[in-house]
Amino acid sequence: MAKSVLLNVRCFAVGLDLTSVSNKIEVSSEVEEKPTTNYGSDGYTEVVGGLASAEIAGEGQWEAGDDTKVDDATWAQLGGVGPWSVSGNNSAAVGALAYFTRAMRADYTLLADVGEVAPWVSTAKSSWPLVRGQFAHPPGTARTADGTGTALQLGAVPAGKRLYAALHVLSVAGTTPSLTARVESAADEAFAEPTVRATFDPAAEPGGQIVRTDGTAIADAWWRIAWDVTGDGPSFLLAAALGIG
Repeated sequence: MAKSVLLNVRCFAVGLDLTSVSNKIEVSSEVEEKPTTNYGSDGYTEVVGGLASAEIAGEGQWEAGDDTKVDDATWAQLGGVGPWSVSGNNSAAVGALAYFTRAMRADYTLLADVGEVAPWVSTAKSSWPLVRGQFAHPPGTARTADGTGTALQLGAVPAGKRLYAALHVLSVAGTTPSLTARVESAADEAFAEPTVRATFDPAAEPGGQIVRTDGTAIADAWWRIAWDVTGDGPSFLLAAALGIG
């Protein structure tokens, strides 16, 4: 991706699409610096890595009134843990760059000076690694029946690493609707013999989930999201991201 001006950063916070009410999103990751300097260090400081952490911070225009608005959703999420996914400076189309993690909504600031557009500011603190992966399902495509997503060649998972998957259910319609999504892998793009690697809990309302494999090596290089939909006239808008970390 070439140098660019930030115009199209997408941000999904649990079950909320923040894109149209945010004008600043920052993603950071760091590892604690622990000193190990000693008499054998030849006069140079030595360090090793300690605990790692990540943070997603955002701000934008405040709105309230229902659970699709930033104020209502933030109050519901405050202190809670769920998936956060942020695009690079691009769309959230399948295959687009995604940074995502499991994070706690740690703080929330709202409102400001008279005469100004009402703002919000909020931060999410990670409890899992920040993963650099790809979007596996676009947010603007409604799902009304069982299906499978586009195959992504993310590569094999080495021993000690994990496949991470974030699911954001953004809207739900229908009578007794239910969506059960899963992560599948295969040896090639055809997915003739897919293997289920992780399954999300059934979802009947907007919200988010994040799952990961157990650290065992997986030789399959191709990955996708799949889903089962039930109910009377069900329709779901969702976004999903996959990555190895």
